[in-house]
Amino acid sequence: MHATGGLRTLAFLFLLTACQVGNASQEPDTVSTDHPGAASYALELRQQLAEALSGQGADYVPRTHHLDAEGRPLYTNRLILEDSPYLLQHAHNPVDWYAWGPEAFERARQEDKPIFLSIGYSTCHWCHVMERESFEDEAIARLLNEHFVCIKIDREQRPDIDEIYMTAVQLLTERGGWPMSSFLTSDGKPFFAGTYFPPDHFNQLLHRIVDAWRSERGSLTDTANRLAAAVQQATAARGAAKSLGDEIFDSALQNIVQRHDTSLGGFGRAPKFPHEPELLFLLSQVWRRGDAKALQAASHSLDAMARGGMYDQVGGGFHRYSVDAQWLVPHFEKMLYNQAHLSRAYTTAHQLTGNPFFERVARQTLDYVLKEMTSPGGGFYSATDADSEGEEGVFFVWTPDQLRDALPAEDAALAIELWSVQPGGNFEGHSILFLEQPLETFAEAHNRPLDELLAQVDRIRASLWQVREQREHPLRDDKILTAWNGMMITTLAQASMALDEPRYAAAAEGAATFLWQHNLRDDGRLWRAHLDGRSSVPALQEDYAYLAEAFVALYDGSRERIWLERARALVQVMMEDFWDAAAGGFFMGPSLTDPPLIARPKSPNDGATPSGNSVAVRTLAQLSRRLEDPSYAQHAEATAAAFGEQMAQFPHGYGYLLTGLDELLRGAVGPLGYGAAGHLRAQATARRQDDGSLSIEVEASLDDGWHINSASPRQDHFQATRLLMLEDRGPWRVTSIDRPAAVDIDVAFEDQPMSVYSGTVDWQVNVRIEPQTTVTQTTATQATVPQAPVAVLELHFQACDDQRCLKPEVLALEVPMAGVVKP
Repeated sequence: MHATGGLRTLAFLFLLTACQVGNASQEPDTVSTDHPGAASYALELRQQLAEALSGQGADYVPRTHHLDAEGRPLYTNRLILEDSPYLLQHAHNPVDWYAWGPEAFERARQEDKPIFLSIGYSTCHWCHVMERESFEDEAIARLLNEHFVCIKIDREQRPDIDEIYMTAVQLLTERGGWPMSSFLTSDGKPFFAGTYFPPDHFNQLLHRIVDAWRSERGSLTDTANRLAAAVQQATAARGAAKSLGDEIFDSALQNIVQRHDTSLGGFGRAPKFPHEPELLFLLSQVWRRGDAKALQAASHSLDAMARGGMYDQVGGGFHRYSVDAQWLVPHFEKMLYNQAHLSRAYTTAHQLTGNPFFERVARQTLDYVLKEMTSPGGGFYSATDADSEGEEGVFFVWTPDQLRDALPAEDAALAIELWSVQPGGNFEGHSILFLEQPLETFAEAHNRPLDELLAQVDRIRASLWQVREQREHPLRDDKILTAWNGMMITTLAQASMALDEPRYAAAAEGAATFLWQHNLRDDGRLWRAHLDGRSSVPALQEDYAYLAEAFVALYDGSRERIWLERARALVQVMMEDFWDAAAGGFFMGPSLTDPPLIARPKSPNDGATPSGNSVAVRTLAQLSRRLEDPSYAQHAEATAAAFGEQMAQFPHGYGYLLTGLDELLRGAVGPLGYGAAGHLRAQATARRQDDGSLSIEVEASLDDGWHINSASPRQDHFQATRLLMLEDRGPWRVTSIDRPAAVDIDVAFEDQPMSVYSGTVDWQVNVRIEPQTTVTQTTATQATVPQAPVAVLELHFQACDDQRCLKPEVLALEVPMAGVVKP
């Protein structure tokens, strides 16, 4: 049902949606708080606001143009009491803002007023525009204050509330974005919603809603009830439970590859977003099945993004999205979650292809986070703004003269040519730096060794970074979000292993320790946010899922059991507080809130980040392989089945959930795996020996008291351990295997000694490439890699302790070979 069908009362309001754009120290008793059209604050509240304002410090600069002769803000509202950078940005608007909470709803009920709900985030460009145009305008503020109760929400702190009201926006307008502007009844039900409104249209809209509230209340209430019901249905993600077979992976892969822009990279049309969940799914399928089309689509997209203006060619790291199809002009804000998932994708792509450009981009992005997005305590900040000096992107762009002033003549000439900097520029008279051609191609065209060119480019980047540091910086959102930090920790831990970089492991452990110290509550639950020494906002389901996933990654890298136990503890709380026992899957937020929400969303499909349900499936799958507890696999299976109908219809929207489901069914992809309920850990590494030959070293570690049968067990009823190469997965052929030595042990359930492997068990698999196999180009950056960049080994084994034997298992290890094969 379309929520707006037949709603004649609001027809005139919908005409206004055509204009929407975007995505688009004082003494305590002297603070001025009287807002136009609003009642004076009580003395106690005035004192609280004055103390909070004084507590901002001597260097505090109020974000408003409403100042007295001494530079003090004329208006201070309740948002000065909050710990969200976004809410604090609006603390001196003439609008009488409330934070989300029971006080605002109670006032709306008592005064019989509608609620104006504005949702955004601190680095949102169009949020800043609407603030300047409307929320700083005293006439509009008077209209809001006289006729509405006004509430501000930071969507990054409360994505569950954002999900509810964004769904309403999309039902009404068939699009969405921020700032989100919604009008609600006093019980929180929306009756009209949109995004950005220019000030003239916003002013007209407010007058028309005031008139409708007075004269057509019944119709508005009917609209609100119907729209709330539609939101409840849409966010519940209910459907018939459906078991999923291999065809769901085939369907998702085919769908994503078909949506790949074979010319410019990426997926879909402008504006272009990175679609990290889809990229990670494609790369997982390269691991799993060696799919060449998946590798081509992922590699092409990653190359195009990193050469474009969406990538910060000077400082590293990615902007949020590109406004054009060519990846040239970005929306200049930088989000932590993009850095986390994109650097993870580039690291994985480097493992699979051996492409040094992907490693370079991954390292530059991770180093950007460590250098510019890391707090002194080790946690990671949330984002940086698109704007500085009152303009979007000015911090990041250059002119030829600026480059000549910043660099020696030879370096300036290279920078201008390499990054295509023209006198007229490509963005408002300036140039966004981008690589028109791959670095390898540029080096060849100029008859220069690639290493020499890269050294000069790195020197230029360092010099430009120093010069750029003198510019006015975009605002940085310093809040430390648990879920987003979990994403970054996972990537750093995995990159540390893949790139052999201990710095990344140290940073991951530092952030994890910070969160455990500051965002863990006394009852074992989490806080979602931390800012300026204060943790707040009860954590949501995604916080538990992402941080548990991060702790598993730390366990994999360090083998320190404490991280696995912490993951177990977080998942236990997640299952207790957010599990839907009736229908399966996890709710985004808790069951009880004040004020109550009109819906309790699940929202399992991936968006800019993998959904909380997607991450939960993967984390539960990981724990099921590492711990002897069947409930993890059961909850993962039930979650996937709960959303099976939606996944069957739109598989590309569930890339990360499918990645987790694949791991549940078949084990992890890559060279590391677990068996025997976590009592066996196996890792494979490809090496080129001094004589040029290739080998794969496999190390299996068994917990104390556990063993696997040897290659020649004495008892016929036990499975022999075998290590096999899957020759149908590529050109790799085994020439010989150096096997470990077995030992004899006595066990309680056998009369005769058993021949076993225990402790650390090593194999060396010597391999060659089948001569008929050709080496082909499979990346867009001219790196040559084998047709099948992964060699697949299978370890067949049966694990026992001195009391019992587990069922025989097969553990697959996908070993990246591109890094050791010479083109």
